[in-house]
Amino acid sequence: MNKCKTVMIQGTGSSVGKSVIVTGLCRLLSRKGFKVAPFKAQNMALNSYITLDGKEMGRAQVVQAEAAMIQPDADMNPVLIKPNSDTGAQIIIQGSVIGNMSAVKYHSFKKEAKKFVQESFNRLCEKFEIIIIEGAGSPAEINLIENDIVNMGMAEMADAPVILTGDIDKGGVFASLVGTIELLPQEHRKRVKAFLINKFRGDKSLLKSGLDIIEKKTGIPFIGVIPYFKDVYIQEEDGVAVDGYVKKELTQNDISIAILHLPHISNFTDFDALEKEPDVSLKYLSIGESLAGFDILIIPGSKNTIDDLIKIKEAGFHTEINDFLNKGGFVVGICGGFQMLGEKILDPYHVESFRDSVPGLNLLKFRTVMEKLKTTRQVEVTVNHEIKTLFVDEILKGYEIHMGQNEYFERTFLFKNLKDETEDGLISANNKIFGTYIHGIFDNDKFRRKFLNLVRQSKGLTEMPENLSVKYHGYKEKGFNKLADYLEENINLDMLFRILNA
Repeated sequence: MNKCKTVMIQGTGSSVGKSVIVTGLCRLLSRKGFKVAPFKAQNMALNSYITLDGKEMGRAQVVQAEAAMIQPDADMNPVLIKPNSDTGAQIIIQGSVIGNMSAVKYHSFKKEAKKFVQESFNRLCEKFEIIIIEGAGSPAEINLIENDIVNMGMAEMADAPVILTGDIDKGGVFASLVGTIELLPQEHRKRVKAFLINKFRGDKSLLKSGLDIIEKKTGIPFIGVIPYFKDVYIQEEDGVAVDGYVKKELTQNDISIAILHLPHISNFTDFDALEKEPDVSLKYLSIGESLAGFDILIIPGSKNTIDDLIKIKEAGFHTEINDFLNKGGFVVGICGGFQMLGEKILDPYHVESFRDSVPGLNLLKFRTVMEKLKTTRQVEVTVNHEIKTLFVDEILKGYEIHMGQNEYFERTFLFKNLKDETEDGLISANNKIFGTYIHGIFDNDKFRRKFLNLVRQSKGLTEMPENLSVKYHGYKEKGFNKLADYLEENINLDMLFRILNA
């Protein structure tokens, strides 16, 4: 018998807003004094995070944990799938890598994965009053029902009631809701206690006749209709969001940043804080596009650094990067992007490829050796006091996720780790190129502003005062609270609590 109360948010398909609804409910219920936690049995994403105890988990559940005002825990996402090719992925169980699997092999592994999912859920249930569970895709994927661990299979493990969410902005929401119910086995239909419509534009009174017909046809009530909103900032779950930025037109701000849209880009949320700055325009740039008009190029993390580096070279983009630097541009590498900046990447154990080594971009003096074990840790660092141009007198926080280790030929380190006094990051003599393994380094307000002001100076612009810069933590908190407000105004809370207490 579970000691916690549960409700599961499932959807009629992908991108209907399940993650956002769970995030909003986590903040809404935590504001009302409940000890609440998010849970998603299986997440497929290249955006990941490292917990305090060095475990890896999907960032979507990290965001939900932040909304719930609790520390992220790998038990909130016991199975993380990180694609590293068109047919295979790295599998992470309860925060630790167990190896790579093909899609077929993983499908067979699900029976074994189920016990880990149950263990993680049970541990959370011991700690929290309410668990808000998120499904994936649709529960009506009838070819996957047998070994399901993330939709109705998870609902059965948790004995959770289900709220089925549909996206009306896509069109056909009534058919999607009814069609999903019709495809479910009878025992699964019984778990659906309410429908929720998301992303509605217009006057809700126009929906009433449709809601009444669907309730009468299915016997399932509507718990609410959530309006379409653009004024709430919640970090995106996966790379679908990046695709929209690739075609985004730059606005006329003081600093223009290009993020290189690598084929295996990971942890793109590293740059959200930069994008929110009032003097910054940011665009994701495909390999091969011109860097003309940009001030900064950032090469992000990658789930397959070697393959992405080869694609940069094959496209001749390394020449574009060198020309960009010669014209005064700045280049920053984060994690895999940092590894690319060196002289060479060696892969003696064939962790990422069948190649023994590949030449790097040769912009900083080091080489990377890929190793069998992944480094996963949170870090607190200070800036090397000798780097006057980027020095800030405060502790910076972030986390590392990488397979390789660097061998340095020059030692102009950027950061020092406070815990073990190891050093991270390199910066060029002219301060135009730097790299680091630290994800989230630009989430630190003072360091972000210091870097942007360095770029402003290079363009002959005055520095922007810190008080005009974004306070990123507060910006995120405002988004969580505004989202919770939307849900509180548009969801039948009495029905929600009846579902939770059933």
